[in-house]
Amino acid sequence: MGMIDENNVLTLLNKKIYPGEKAKVNFNTAKLYTTTTVEVPIIIERAIEPGPTVLITAGIHGDELNGIEIVRQLISRGINKPEKGTIICIPVVNVFGFLSMTREFPDGRDLNRVFPGAKKGPLASKFAYVFTEEILPVADYCLDFHTGGSSRFNAAQIRVEKGDEKMLELAKIFNAPFTVYSKTISKTYRKACSKLEKPILLFEGGKSQDSNKEIAKYGVEGTQRILAHLGMLKKEFTVPKTTQESILIEHSLWMRAKYSGLLHIKIPIGKKVEKGEYIATITDPYGSFRHKVTASNTGYIINVNQSPIVYQGDAIFHISKDA
Repeated sequence: MGMIDENNVLTLLNKKIYPGEKAKVNFNTAKLYTTTTVEVPIIIERAIEPGPTVLITAGIHGDELNGIEIVRQLISRGINKPEKGTIICIPVVNVFGFLSMTREFPDGRDLNRVFPGAKKGPLASKFAYVFTEEILPVADYCLDFHTGGSSRFNAAQIRVEKGDEKMLELAKIFNAPFTVYSKTISKTYRKACSKLEKPILLFEGGKSQDSNKEIAKYGVEGTQRILAHLGMLKKEFTVPKTTQESILIEHSLWMRAKYSGLLHIKIPIGKKVEKGEYIATITDPYGSFRHKVTASNTGYIINVNQSPIVYQGDAIFHISKDA
């Protein structure tokens, strides 16, 4: 099991990293059916001064590129070099899915639905087990970066469990445009953190197989604010300031397409709309049908389906609402 001993020596996957050192450790518990080992690089930066250990992850779903870009920027800009404590970055947790630009592991399983895994389970489950046993125990705080699935584009947001005041406070410090109350799904990485009492901020922004500069900026700047709060941000970095506090979303609903056809979005993501406001059009390919989509209620649009074609019943807008 990974640990930091009384002499402040970090042991991770059988490698010792001393205070003031940096290291790259390859996590390679799983192999392809060709017996080829697929390595998952873990980038570790340690300060001489003791402090918290922050674990920063992305790419649990292999096609979610925005999160991967956020962690890449943290490393390339040196933000991951702490003033005190330890920062562990895993830019691409699911390298298998990243190679094929798919959400799942090669065995077809969603890694984020098999935690804490099983020692002798299928590929994804075994990977989750070793991750939970060997890497997660060293973390004091976790930041996990995701995007919307498929064509659904999430406004930049932090998701926290309602009633968790400690995490709500950290979410306010991160200060994404939105903070969304969200129940923790069973067998997710977030649930594994919760069971081990590891504080975790789950960031959602953008959509899969897409890279968005604005979303990456929100993720990087929010991380800097968290590191500054923990006393870990190097003095050469200025703590990014914001002009607006994160908007708390307590309740929300999905608006669904009433007709099949071509979807034309008429509003920007993150906009506050009024009930009955014109927000999209659904048409047929032949120019004979045109349906106006209007907002079901007053609220913020925190997710938009950017697919050019939808079927009746498809989710097209995620909108906040009053209780």
